[in-house]
Amino acid sequence: MTRSTRVAVIGGGIVGCAVLYGLAKRGWSDALLLERRQLTSGSTWHAAGNTTYFGPYAAMTRLFTGSIKTYLEAEALSGQSVGFHQTGSLRLATSEAELAAYRALEPLYAGLDIPYHVISPAEVAGIYPLLNVDDLCGAAHTPTDGHVDASGATYALARAARQSGAGIMTNTPVGAIERAGSRWRIRTDDDMIEADHVVLAASFWTRELAEPLGLNLPLYAVQHHEFITERVAALAANPVELPTVRDPRAPANIRQERDGFLCGVYEQNPEFWAIDGIPKDFTEELLPPDLDRLMPELERVIERLPCFGETGIKTVNNGPICYTPDGMPLLGPVAGLPGMWLASGFTVGIGTGGGAGDYLAHWMVNGAPEYDLAITNPARFPNDMDRATILARIAATYAAGYALK
Repeated sequence: MTRSTRVAVIGGGIVGCAVLYGLAKRGWSDALLLERRQLTSGSTWHAAGNTTYFGPYAAMTRLFTGSIKTYLEAEALSGQSVGFHQTGSLRLATSEAELAAYRALEPLYAGLDIPYHVISPAEVAGIYPLLNVDDLCGAAHTPTDGHVDASGATYALARAARQSGAGIMTNTPVGAIERAGSRWRIRTDDDMIEADHVVLAASFWTRELAEPLGLNLPLYAVQHHEFITERVAALAANPVELPTVRDPRAPANIRQERDGFLCGVYEQNPEFWAIDGIPKDFTEELLPPDLDRLMPELERVIERLPCFGETGIKTVNNGPICYTPDGMPLLGPVAGLPGMWLASGFTVGIGTGGGAGDYLAHWMVNGAPEYDLAITNPARFPNDMDRATILARIAATYAAGYALK
């Protein structure tokens, strides 16, 4: 059977569903999302769901701010809860240079009308009394961000897109993408789909999908560990949920998960996954954890948050997440391939996915982006970049964690 659609979005994670929703709400409802398994099956299902107004790249700020707005908008339209917890967040400054960089961003947030405060160590302790602030110079406090349920946000976007007329096909793996005259032809197990536009939003699968088109996309999966602790009495006794903490020194992010902590760490010698090809039978799986190689980072987490070290670990998740050499996504059109668009390589997919989907949809519908975001232009990497260079740069970017770029 041959189907025809204006846009085919490949990938049913948070980014693909955000693109579909962004297109549909702008009137491009003749859009079809194709997902190899079920929605959220890639990296989204095991994501922590952190959202923030403050990322390591100031140029990305509007993608962060647009994400929270997009999720709450989709929730209101669809009736599907995104589980937003407005806890706020603290990005710690462990040097005067970091603190000065945080202060330099104050006009940016004032212009976006987003509450943003650079605060002293004493004020950090007042907001988060469990933290060790002895070595801090201060922190950036964004009180109106927080975290969402990653699956809930994805399904809210999908439901709102469907309500506007867009379609979603799950259990539909894409076998090949080829040019057919002025359109694109997508082969699946059961159908042939012809489209004017194709959006590759398939995370680390995107590299393999694009290779037959002559594209060498620098997209590889890095293993990323997250820990969920047992119950912490101090959290259970606290009347309000504490802010998320991002510590450049660890480097790690730590947030409250019910009465325990959820902590994601960025190790200094990361391990890659499936660099020679993603297993065809890979589904919603986690990878074997390796706590030994994470001990230097965990020791710094314990120094920052002593009660973390006094608490048992309940769950360890090690899942693959997609990275580019500079940690920025590939977001925009592919030069030389009319109608081909990329929305892949999101290291913080929940944090920026909603805003990125809205940004790309605006560009597609209106013929130009709403604002300049050259830092995500897919053409910034040469097509002949060798794999050793790509992997070395990804490893360095991952290890940098929350250092300002």
